[in-house]
Amino acid sequence: MEQREGPRRRGRPRGANPDDTKARILAAAAAEFGERGYEAASIRSIARRAHVDPRLVHHYFDDKSALVAEVVAVPLRPDRIVQGALDGPMDELGARLLRAVLAAWGNPKVQPAAAAAMRSVMAQGPVSRMLREFLRREIMLRLATRLGDAEDAELRAELAASQVVGIIMVRYVLAFEPVASMSDDELVARVAPVVQFHLTGDARILDSTVAPAHNSAHDE
Repeated sequence: MEQREGPRRRGRPRGANPDDTKARILAAAAAEFGERGYEAASIRSIARRAHVDPRLVHHYFDDKSALVAEVVAVPLRPDRIVQGALDGPMDELGARLLRAVLAAWGNPKVQPAAAAAMRSVMAQGPVSRMLREFLRREIMLRLATRLGDAEDAELRAELAASQVVGIIMVRYVLAFEPVASMSDDELVARVAPVVQFHLTGDARILDSTVAPAHNSAHDE
């Protein structure tokens, strides 16, 4: 009886130059993301373009998110930052999320490349399209999923993310003072409640922020 071969092991083929193979995969990923966007591109389509087995792509890169990080040369994984912040009590999610982002961006080795990536998001072209799709799928949709069955979960996630992105832009990209020099603790104390409100709609935050407005000169 003919013996069937077992499943092929994932790994680097013998005799292949790992640097050349990885570079070819990255070039294929950049082309796929540029032409099709982050969501439409797949590990299989990238492998076909690079003329390698899809399992070889997984040998070098965990997933599409890892490929994006390499393509844009940013030593930062926003998807992992968000995923780590999602674990824990819901009423502390805003603080965890903002603190995790500040800790990641506070690394001086990360800031130059990460700031360049943020500028690319605001530009036009295939790179900006890829990054926007990546951020929406891997960050905003993860947040929305964590919010459960809320009818406006995606809107809440986008509003919360807008607060975090605003802090990143003002502090690290534009470097406006005094925000650029504030401690992480002070920023979390001031901004996390607003992020939390967008996520869960805690009315207690509105009570503390809206009430003073009634004492303005316009009300006299």
